[in-house]
Amino acid sequence: MPEIKQVQITFDCAEPERVARFWCEVLGYEVPPPPKGFDSWADFWATEPPERRGASFACQDPTGAGPRLYFQRVPEGKVVKNRVHLDVRTATGLVGEERLAVLQAECDRLVALGASLFQVLLADEENESCFVMQDVEGNEFCLD
Repeated sequence: MPEIKQVQITFDCAEPERVARFWCEVLGYEVPPPPKGFDSWADFWATEPPERRGASFACQDPTGAGPRLYFQRVPEGKVVKNRVHLDVRTATGLVGEERLAVLQAECDRLVALGASLFQVLLADEENESCFVMQDVEGNEFCLD
């Protein structure tokens, strides 16, 4: 049996710290401590050349169960739909009106954090309802 590998999910973005802190709030993740010898990330970034300051940021599951999320600054903006996206499992096991109410409550919380609702996909013969949303830089994700 092959060895199971850990994964890190990487986001290209314009403002890595802003996007990372958004996802910390969405997922209950935390920002890792700054590198050894620094009291804060601001102290660390102050030692970097200007073009590298704030060029990346990360967040992690405090329990260690979920993947690390890494955010890297890129010069180009997002122009097409994501080929990979996160599903935020908010209403697992719920159906019908109860599911929609839980999804809507989480949607409202995330909109207050800077997300936007893109599309509501209502249940059909094969799938339960889900909300397609965008993070603070327009990356799509689903509330499921």
